[in-house]
Amino acid sequence: MKIRILGIRGVPAAHGGFETFAEHLCHHLVGIGWNPVVYCQEDGTGEMWTDEWMGIERVHIPVSNPGPLGTIIFDWKSMRHAAKERDPCLVLGYNTAVFLFLLRIRSIPNAINMDGIEWARAKWGPIAKLWFWLNDWAGCWLGKHLVADHPQISKHLSSRVSTKKITMIPYGAVPVRSADPSLLERWQLEQGRFLTVIARPEPENSLLEIVQGFSKQRRGVKLVVLGNYDRSNAYQKLVLESGSDEVVFTGAIYEKPVVESLRFHSLAYVHGHRVGGTNPSLVEALGAGNAVFAHDNRFNRWVAGDGAQYFSDAETFSALLDEVLSDGAELKKMASASLLRFESEFTWPIVLRKYESLLRGISESQSAQAP
Repeated sequence: MKIRILGIRGVPAAHGGFETFAEHLCHHLVGIGWNPVVYCQEDGTGEMWTDEWMGIERVHIPVSNPGPLGTIIFDWKSMRHAAKERDPCLVLGYNTAVFLFLLRIRSIPNAINMDGIEWARAKWGPIAKLWFWLNDWAGCWLGKHLVADHPQISKHLSSRVSTKKITMIPYGAVPVRSADPSLLERWQLEQGRFLTVIARPEPENSLLEIVQGFSKQRRGVKLVVLGNYDRSNAYQKLVLESGSDEVVFTGAIYEKPVVESLRFHSLAYVHGHRVGGTNPSLVEALGAGNAVFAHDNRFNRWVAGDGAQYFSDAETFSALLDEVLSDGAELKKMASASLLRFESEFTWPIVLRKYESLLRGISESQSAQAP
């Protein structure tokens, strides 16, 4: 079977969660004899070209425009090409879902992963929010089948389309069972003597509340915060200035072994995201066996489950740390609960088999309709 995958920058993964998922999915599909085709965005000008990487066909499309405009142009060109080929399609993300009309008018079977509720994020201005809101509706109307990565996203989509049109499949991750502790030496970190936070420094991710709550008193452990912080940004400057000397801002880290070492050797993981579906960073923390402190909302509660501890602001986070950090038995119990939750729902074999079943269904629907 041939499946075309659109909506990402390409494979191998280098940009984010959807790319990582697409790479895992493609390897799985190649392993069962399918022919996945991935559209890849390239910087520059010229004609598109194709090649093969690890059994995956790649269609490279050069785009000279930077930023969001370049992404929109790339998505348009990808969708036009896919529509001409007429193979079943998997679209990752709804940011340019209006282009799905090209598949719709040709009756091409497709599934679209509707991602999170992007238009609700505080970081976007009014025009961007309107664009995402319109495309959210467009994805629901034009997509043949919708994938939700969280039960609450399913609930959101079911207010617009029939539940028969929706399949819930969460994000997955690779478990981390060991990691090199020497990679912690650059920050003088001791195994099991620090907490980690991995998130973009934006208000909706509760970075300020986390840093302020942690810094209310001496903890005897470090708080390690990954991400790029710029003092010219008012919010990021406030976060930086709110940290005690026990808070370590590492900057952005892209080396996978280093991130895995920080996760695996953490005393606990702190997750402040307030909006979204199944967040990859939280799933990865579960897969590393981290005890989890998470912002208290409907998204995080389903992902992390009853074994995590939840906070709502700086004060409740500080009180939670006062109560739990010195309780080794409770932290161990939380870590065990994280692994159990991960194994029950978020391993790649579980996730990819669900996608295989979905894609097989839309492919067979095309065969059934063929004259």
